[in-house]
Amino acid sequence: MSQPLLVATTNAGKLREIREMLAGVPVALVTLADWPGLTAPDETGSSFAENARQKAHYYAAATRLPTVAEDSGLEIDAMAGAPGVESARFGGADSSYPEKFALIYGRLRGVPQARRTARFVCALAFVQADQVQFEARGIVEGEIAPEPRGTGGFGYDPIFYYPPFGCTLAEAGRRKSDVSHRAAAFAQLRTYLLSR
Repeated sequence: MSQPLLVATTNAGKLREIREMLAGVPVALVTLADWPGLTAPDETGSSFAENARQKAHYYAAATRLPTVAEDSGLEIDAMAGAPGVESARFGGADSSYPEKFALIYGRLRGVPQARRTARFVCALAFVQADQVQFEARGIVEGEIAPEPRGTGGFGYDPIFYYPPFGCTLAEAGRRKSDVSHRAAAFAQLRTYLLSR
């Protein structure tokens, strides 16, 4: 019988990807939509890993379910690693992604393309019985595209150019799941869950 596993996110794009990545693992995925009264914790960590741990502990304690939480975002070298852990809140919690893109392009004005290197980072934590049982990290290296392109994916995908594909992740289609930071982290979780 499948064990319940809470995936601690309300982001529909992330949930869709995570469901695909964990297909075939004997777990019954539960989402935060099943806990509508639950408020989100403050994300006060200085790293993706700290935030993932905080969220996993918080939601596991609140629901008494084994919980996986992730924190992920975009690091741009020419912006000293920003937006980093503030990726979702960059430009203000209510700013749209086109507004976030405009802020980034404003800050990168005058920066040559060769220095617009960037990466997506994903850290995840799996908590069960009040303990972190497993952690993983995934990274995909690329650069900020000259302008947003593509309608696939979500979040910062339209401005993240992945050189091996010659396109942004928003243009990559299903190939994105082969290389994404989230896919890399959840592939490790998949292996761990199947080995238990």
